[in-house]
Amino acid sequence: MQEERQPMGSESLGTLLRSWRDGTFSEIWDDWKWIWGYTKRYRRAVWFYTILGVASSTLGLVSAVASKYSIDIITGYDSDRLWFVVTVMVASALVGLLLSSVTSRISTKISLRVNNDIQAEVFDRLLGADWKSLNDFASGDLLSRLSTDAGAVSSSAIRWLPDLVVSVYTFIATLAVILHYDWIMALLALASAPFLLLTSRRLIRGMRTHQQEVRQVGSRLMSYETETLHNLDAIKGFGITGRYGAGLRQRQEEFRRASLDYNLFSIRTEILMSVLGSAVQMAAFGYCLYLLWSGKILYGTMTLFLSQGTKLSSAFNALVRTVPSFLSASVSARRIRDLFALEPEPVLPDDGLDRQASRGFTVAAEGVSYGYVPRQPVLTRADFRAAPGETVALVGPSGGGKTTTIRLLLGLVRPQEGRAYLQAADGRQVEMNAGLRRYFSYVPQGNHLMGGTVREAVAFGDTEGASCDLRMWDALRIACADFVREMPKGLDSQLGESGGGLSEGQVQRLAIARAVFSNRPVLLLDEATCSLDPDTE
Repeated sequence: MQEERQPMGSESLGTLLRSWRDGTFSEIWDDWKWIWGYTKRYRRAVWFYTILGVASSTLGLVSAVASKYSIDIITGYDSDRLWFVVTVMVASALVGLLLSSVTSRISTKISLRVNNDIQAEVFDRLLGADWKSLNDFASGDLLSRLSTDAGAVSSSAIRWLPDLVVSVYTFIATLAVILHYDWIMALLALASAPFLLLTSRRLIRGMRTHQQEVRQVGSRLMSYETETLHNLDAIKGFGITGRYGAGLRQRQEEFRRASLDYNLFSIRTEILMSVLGSAVQMAAFGYCLYLLWSGKILYGTMTLFLSQGTKLSSAFNALVRTVPSFLSASVSARRIRDLFALEPEPVLPDDGLDRQASRGFTVAAEGVSYGYVPRQPVLTRADFRAAPGETVALVGPSGGGKTTTIRLLLGLVRPQEGRAYLQAADGRQVEMNAGLRRYFSYVPQGNHLMGGTVREAVAFGDTEGASCDLRMWDALRIACADFVREMPKGLDSQLGESGGGLSEGQVQRLAIARAVFSNRPVLLLDEATCSLDPDTE
């Protein structure tokens, strides 16, 4: 059946309605409602930025009109008003330059503040996110969203709406100036508008697709780089640096192809617009020559027509190009909103357990079952109980659920069946959750030591306790970490990233000292002596 043809306006409306129904524009609108939530916090500065932009555009028009009169005066040998017109022209240009500089400064300051706000909120959300859902994201992907995407959103949150307002104002004001002198010239300057409107749908779809692809491939590349550097010792130890170098180049090639596809799409669009712009300029120039030859305008008016015709076309193109900026911010906002959608860790009320901490707690699990993969349980109806003063060891083969039990006790994961809880001396029981971790000192498997000085690594954020050298040396003695006394600056000796410069055994002893230093009621050790020699163990 042949499709019925519709008028251009009806076809555009139909396209808009179909896009609305398939959810494309509703998703973009949701992303921008989230972005505008940040914009509202700085609405006064945004309005000021907008007013400055409008004022700068106005002064540009004043300068252009003044240039027209100065040319007419000079070519007409009428010098009586020359100095006044030149003064207006120069003053307008200088004030416009000043306003442009102030606008740039204000925009940069606000964008940095918004960027910091977004990054801080995302960072807090990551720290408080559910452990299992957070592990669905690669670390490089998280870093990409935290830096690149946050920067794109912060820039758009402040600049997109003001830039749109200024572009609309510039377009209308410039059109009014040209119409004042000649309506045909205005039509010539807008000759490319219908084509740009007709191709806007393809432009929107293409820009969004290419931007999503580049961001995703870039995130995979950053994840690979981060993971490689984190495991560099193991890679060197196996002698497979060449293999990982080849892996990086493969991912770089994927990123290169995605970026070049996006670049080619942009080049084609730019070429098309440039050809249209050149055609419009040539038509306008020919029309101006005709008016000048027929004596209907002067040289100054011709100059005004040509400059403002180009400006009108540029203003319209700027309006069209706000669409890619709009979509780019939407893509970044969606990637950040994915992190905000992460399930937060539950924090349950503990009914004043702090008053019971000095009497110790019982840590227990009853009938607990848990598995990371459906139908593949790691723990099945497991029971566990450790009372105050007891030392309880979990012994079993690798993969038997020892680390999973510790994660359950720390509230990182929650039982799929049964319950894990902390019981106070007065009998009160609270289900394991993130809020109870302040009662646990934890020594994890592997190298989990923060950079900085030995003092900072052991104190682990306890700025008040970090100043107590006696307490810190006591914790180091208990952890058999007396090697710190032989380091050049003792407690203030600088450590590399993840304890770089120390042996695995030394790093593990500092991790034990960190747990002892925190002085909490429950001590959890996850194979805490696996890197130690027999005597130290």
